[in-house]
Amino acid sequence: MQAQQYQQQRRKFAAAFLAFIFILSAVGTAEAGKKEKPEKKVKKSDCGEWQWSVCVPTSGDCGLGTREGTRTGAECKQTMKTQRCKIPCNWKKQFGAECKYQFQAWGECDLNTALKTRTGSLKRALHNAECQKTVTISKPCGKLTKPKPQEKEKCRDRSGESLKRW
Repeated sequence: MQAQQYQQQRRKFAAAFLAFIFILSAVGTAEAGKKEKPEKKVKKSDCGEWQWSVCVPTSGDCGLGTREGTRTGAECKQTMKTQRCKIPCNWKKQFGAECKYQFQAWGECDLNTALKTRTGSLKRALHNAECQKTVTISKPCGKLTKPKPQEKEKCRDRSGESLKRW
């Protein structure tokens, strides 16, 4: 009886061992199939970096527009292209449409020139635009306010009634 149990255990072990070998060979074949795929060749481009012109609005001096890009290189397939761009309409265009400045509060009115000024520091430059680090703008002071003359003090009695002056 023990001999029969021993034979059964041996058969089970052999079956398990064969199943293990079969699984290993299946996994090895699948991995080998993956490794056989040719790797993509990495092409090194001799093309230069894109150089972009300023944004030119389609109409007016702000809004949607286009810019031209160029690059150099002996084997470049594309050396020129056009890109859409936008110039915000609320930017101070006198300093360049692609330069954004953070301005301080207006200064006091200069009575000699009748102008007030403020300074702005560069906050952002679009598309590597060349911008001044700081800018100064002036505007007319407008109406100069004169202090109002104070009303004459009225005489009142103890109850708060106005008294007429003689």
